[in-house]
Amino acid sequence: MRLFDTHVHLDGLGGAQEIEAGLARARDAGVDRILAVGGRPEADETALEWAQRYPGSIFASAGCDRDQAGRSPDEAGLRTRLRRTECVALGEIGLDYHYHGPEEREAQRELFERMLAIAAEVHQPVVIHSREADDDTLTALRAFAARPGAPSPPGVLHCFTGGEAFAEALVDIGFFISFSGIITFRNAEALRAAAKTIPAERLLIETDTPYLAPVPHRGKRNEPAHVIRVAETLAEQRGSRVEDIAEQTRCNAERLFGLQGG
Repeated sequence: MRLFDTHVHLDGLGGAQEIEAGLARARDAGVDRILAVGGRPEADETALEWAQRYPGSIFASAGCDRDQAGRSPDEAGLRTRLRRTECVALGEIGLDYHYHGPEEREAQRELFERMLAIAAEVHQPVVIHSREADDDTLTALRAFAARPGAPSPPGVLHCFTGGEAFAEALVDIGFFISFSGIITFRNAEALRAAAKTIPAERLLIETDTPYLAPVPHRGKRNEPAHVIRVAETLAEQRGSRVEDIAEQTRCNAERLFGLQGG
């Protein structure tokens, strides 16, 4: 069984030695492909560095996430990183309204729309974060998916926590839905119900390392080796074999990111 963890913040594991150890544990657990996610210049460079070290096993994304809102992003530098052969997506980008008022939310929306425009220009799929912003996220993504030059498939909504209606709307415009360790939490009944309704060909799995470790590791630092717990929970909820979930989500990730099967 081979697993593809589609959302890992490698810098969250620590320094180079800790990252190497985490990657070794991931390989031992059957995780042989990882998307190392960026979102700011330093994180982008870390992701690209490790993707260059492990070609065919680690892939990178680069972007300008919502915590950069209100600043002037270095678009030239971002475009340079997006042109690297190791870079297969633009992200993480998106909206997070949990701690923010109207002015900050508007700044986030402006940055988000600028990043989506760049993704269409460079024809790269997007890795999307959305927290308490479903309506605005969906409005922006509908416009993005319909834009001339937009990639197909257009992207993934990572760490999905929404309901069935939001998932259905995303699938309708071509997006993938990625589940994290949250799906294993005791209070995530609605999320598990939504997971049953999503077409198999649109499912992805992730850890969001170092965050949101699944049960029984909840409260500890997450790492790619734990993505098997997400696959097991999805399999249980959907009445599938975990091996089938692993294979399906791996193939889905390879299709989204334009990778050859490994």
